Amino acid sequence: MRRFADLSEQEILALAISMEEEHARIYADYADGLKERYPHSAGVFEEMVKEENTHRRWLIDTYTERFGDHIPLIRRQDIRGMVQHKPLWQVRPLGLDAVRKQAEEMEFEVGRFYEKAMERTTDAGIRKLLGNLVEAERKHESVASQLNQDLQSSGGANEEEETAKRMFVLQIVQPGLAGLMDGSVSTLAPLFAAAFATHDPWQTFLVGMAASVGAGISMGFAEALSDDGALTGRGHPWIRGWVTGAMTTIGGVGHTLPYLIPDFWTATAVAIAVVLVELWVIAWIRARYMDTPFLRAAFEIVLGGLIVFAAGILIGNA
Repeated sequence: MRRFADLSEQEILALAISMEEEHARIYADYADGLKERYPHSAGVFEEMVKEENTHRRWLIDTYTERFGDHIPLIRRQDIRGMVQHKPLWQVRPLGLDAVRKQAEEMEFEVGRFYEKAMERTTDAGIRKLLGNLVEAERKHESVASQLNQDLQSSGGANEEEETAKRMFVLQIVQPGLAGLMDGSVSTLAPLFAAAFATHDPWQTFLVGMAASVGAGISMGFAEALSDDGALTGRGHPWIRGWVTGAMTTIGGVGHTLPYLIPDFWTATAVAIAVVLVELWVIAWIRARYMDTPFLRAAFEIVLGGLIVFAAGILIGNA
């Protein structure tokens, strides 16, 4: 790798051309990845692509005038100390906040690059061009701020915020809630059946842990294999599977841990209290994110939990 300080004026211009081309393609990928869910932000990046292409043409015109038609391939990864960006633009679906942050970093980086390049050049025409590019980058201010201003003026901010919330509910809350409900309710029967059949807290704990972990693995794989998210917009299947599996396990482990208490009746009383808290949390999440009235959600969840709880006790006492 070479040091920036060792580059000639010709090589500095070649590197600048390469960077502008790279940024234009990255912004185009941002626009393509955001257009379905965040069309207003996608439009901002489309304008930025046009601006980066204009900068590239300025650089190429100056380069060919000074050094001829051949432009050597010099990339940021060839220069020591240049920032290597994570390939965020390859991820689908794109996260709007992450895109704004990375775009802001890129704008700051290229502005600093042109400032340092001016210090390394003596040709009047090249210095004038680099100075114009510095001013152009300064006018950008913060890309994140620019995006927010454009969104507010176009009325798209609220729309995109609502879209982001819907995607969060669809991709995270729904699979997590499904897992929490399954883990909290479905493990009640085997746990309390084992408790009342054995009156042994440790054996009950082992049964509860086995049921919780087994349910988590089963629900995780079931969710991950249900669909790839391409048509439903439910996000990456393995992320959904991980969320569902983890929440299923947590839902079962919550009322299993009390059976680490040596006294059976104390452990059972604490486990029942934990179950009530779990059912309340599930009802609150449904009311908060799924637009279900709290009393209705509480009634449905508590009723289902009580039925499973009663089944476990009856089977354990059989």
